[in-house]
Amino acid sequence: MIMNFFEINADLHIHSKYARGVSNKMEIPVLAKQAKLKGVQLLGTGDCLHNKWLSHLKENLKGEGIYEYNGSETKFVLQTEVQTFDRVHHVILLPSFSKVEELREKLMKYSNNLDADGRPHLSISGEEIAEFVFECEGLFGPAHAFTPYFGVYAHYNSLKECYGKYSNKISFLELGLSADSHLADKISELHKLTFLSNSDAHSPYPLRLAREFNRMKIKEFTFEELKKVMLQKDLRKVILNCGFYPEHGKYHLSRCKNCLMFYKLEDAKKLNWKCGNCGGTINKGVKDRILELSDCDGNPERPKYIHIYPLIEIIAIAHNIKTLYSESVSEIWEKFIKKFGNEIRVLIDVEIEKLKKIDKKVAEYIDAFRQDKIKQIPGGGGVYGKLLPLGKKPKIEFFKYRQKSLSEF
Repeated sequence: MIMNFFEINADLHIHSKYARGVSNKMEIPVLAKQAKLKGVQLLGTGDCLHNKWLSHLKENLKGEGIYEYNGSETKFVLQTEVQTFDRVHHVILLPSFSKVEELREKLMKYSNNLDADGRPHLSISGEEIAEFVFECEGLFGPAHAFTPYFGVYAHYNSLKECYGKYSNKISFLELGLSADSHLADKISELHKLTFLSNSDAHSPYPLRLAREFNRMKIKEFTFEELKKVMLQKDLRKVILNCGFYPEHGKYHLSRCKNCLMFYKLEDAKKLNWKCGNCGGTINKGVKDRILELSDCDGNPERPKYIHIYPLIEIIAIAHNIKTLYSESVSEIWEKFIKKFGNEIRVLIDVEIEKLKKIDKKVAEYIDAFRQDKIKQIPGGGGVYGKLLPLGKKPKIEFFKYRQKSLSEF
């Protein structure tokens, strides 16, 4: 029997209602409904090591390897995020409930909050957790790899330093909101890896769910197929990454977290990461951290990356509406979804001329996103970037470093 390839949209990193700071609406029935509206065919479950969430998953999901809820169009893969002793976060994908139970048993003695928080803290290293995951036949890689505080490159200069003898078995790397393929591919050790652009969603609604996602080419919904995608094997692979402009990320540029002054890397270093304007701490931006590690210009083999925003936000800025969940925004959003089926189709696939028949202003913004003509005030210092109206250019003030003269000492 010959099976043809087909394409799916996947978001492989979310959280459940049992993780800190997450909506109580994060339950499988709600996720299945909202994922359909978004246009996601494969969704990570989030937090599968947590005992109460694991029970919820077993009650609601049927299948093996890739699971489904009550005939829903959206399938699920068992997924969690963990933090190791060095504060680095990692994404884990597992092939069955039995392997989840097996991994839970291995980790019980290394965590004091395994059943208290959906993202458990472990007293072991990246190399040790990698060994456990691979013993359980799972997939494993760094979460939001460049994020200050919790990204692997915030603490290490290479994957080898973090994952040791298992660094060559790492098959994917999650980019996070403050980086994209163009930036990450300046580091040559990453060229062999599959890049994932996931949402890390804490809410089930289309504003958050799959705000970043991956388009994959597969032949069937199985865990083995997903593994082949990560390994880029037998023509299975990620064919498109979609996510925010890196400038939107709240740690994109180096910036004082007190007065929010922007800094060039060389000036921040000269000031030993103390703000010359107010004396506060300068947070090193993702862009500057990548430039520190950069050893090449890029990777011509990498799949395309399309910068997107949630449709609700595009509607609001196109019509200069301050409240995202206003009735007028919802009405326009519903018109697009009723006509074209889901949000991802509107953002990525539907012809612009067809979108204009629903709303010309919104269609013009979507077209600008597709052509990378959108400008933003970059984020940094813990503050998200800000999308600008079409035609507007950002005004960014960087600290002007001035070498002190001898008379000033």
